[in-house]
Amino acid sequence: MVVLMVMVVLVVLVVLVVLVVLVVMVVLVVMVVLVVMVVLVVMVVLVVMVALVVMVVLVVRVVLVVMVLLVVEVVVRMVEWC
Repeated sequence: MVVLMVMVVLVVLVVLVVLVVLVVMVVLVVMVVLVVMVVLVVMVVLVVMVALVVMVVLVVRVVLVVMVLLVVEVVVRMVEWC
């Protein structure tokens, strides 16, 4: 009878240890997945911001070049007119 009780206690302890290990592993996996997702989101946001900055710089350069060309054209026309 005592041997049976000891066996039951041992089985219960083993089951509890296995359950605790499984829960810890699941929590760790979930945390790793969340960290990876956060890192990916941050990287995507940074890439989008860099792309927007590059596009703005390119647009500003094009606008400046067009404005300079227009000013030069106006000056040339004024010189010709005078």
